[in-house]
Amino acid sequence: MRVTALLHTRFLGTLEQLRFSGQLEWTTPSGQRWLFYLSQGLIMYATGGEHLVRRWQRLIAMHCPRKLIHRVAWQTDLGNVDVADLRFGWEYALLNLWVARQDITPEQAARIVRSVVTEVLFDVTQAVDVTNQISQDSSFSSRLILVPIQEAIAETQRLLQVWQNANLADYSPNQAPAIKQSEQLQKHSSPQFYQSLANLLNGQQTLRELAVQTKRDAAAIAVSLLPFIRLGWVELTRIPDLAAPVYRRQGTSNASLTSAAAIPQAALIACVDDSFVIHRTLDKLVTSAGYRFIGIDNPLRAINMLLTRKPDFIFLDLVMPNANGYEICEQLRKLSCFRNTPIVILTGNDGYANRLKSNFAGANAFLSKPLDAEAVLGVIRKHLEQSASNLSVATTR
Repeated sequence: MRVTALLHTRFLGTLEQLRFSGQLEWTTPSGQRWLFYLSQGLIMYATGGEHLVRRWQRLIAMHCPRKLIHRVAWQTDLGNVDVADLRFGWEYALLNLWVARQDITPEQAARIVRSVVTEVLFDVTQAVDVTNQISQDSSFSSRLILVPIQEAIAETQRLLQVWQNANLADYSPNQAPAIKQSEQLQKHSSPQFYQSLANLLNGQQTLRELAVQTKRDAAAIAVSLLPFIRLGWVELTRIPDLAAPVYRRQGTSNASLTSAAAIPQAALIACVDDSFVIHRTLDKLVTSAGYRFIGIDNPLRAINMLLTRKPDFIFLDLVMPNANGYEICEQLRKLSCFRNTPIVILTGNDGYANRLKSNFAGANAFLSKPLDAEAVLGVIRKHLEQSASNLSVATTR
């Protein structure tokens, strides 16, 4: 282990012995910053680093797979948090809120806290020229788990040892692999292997994110890429963090939170799909963004239910029992009340032929499964804004 890492852990050990309560801040000359919150020598939470939001999103997906991982949902929930919890970061405030509302279990929250603490400490020990500063505050306390410092140090040292034994000391799990010389890689790989690499190594996901996606260890992924990295065919690059949610109290406005302010917030979004999972996911996503939602799981009843509710936007699953999205879309377009309603086809088979058929059936767009939250909200905003614009033009003529 590096000498710097040893010094960091020794300093933490001293704070544990002193039963320190307060904030520990580590910073680098470049402005990198990590914060640890301690109560009586135990770690309440840790935050900061170059990928705070990416880390949060990834760990929520790992430990709370049923919890919606999207900034808009977090944004809405932040309006309901206890303001006192915000002093330890918006992530910690959300954890407390979700446990209190029974959205997640205390055990899930504990796993998230442990994982965050370990990752932050790992990143600190990889850094050089780190300085520390402490601010004592005896009022620090937690309703969640308190992590013993020695436990966090032991787990971090284990991960560091694995990382260093694999000759990865010069790299970070926060780096994103990207193909640099595609021709060389294609020449020495089978078409199937190259295609799988091209899908994964797009420079948009860190090693840690790829580990979650592939259900492997980040070190194992890095080791498998090391020969290509040394040949210069693959490179590891730094990528920016995702945008963090902004806290606002319920009932207050903040123009920077969403561009959806220009469209009717009470718009009704319908989804015709026989999948309960799709309904649940879309329900949480669109309602957290300020819309209303109706899910229809029986395609044979879809037309009548849509006529009754007259939604402002419709998602149609492509493949369902007894009917398909094309047929329903064509029938809807024959009705005057749905002639201009935005309709988007959902499918797990994203091919040119399906997109062409969707256009012929009268669909406005086509989204692939599994659904991407940003893509879903983006297509809703785009087509509702277009509908509002077209209506405005029509009424002024």
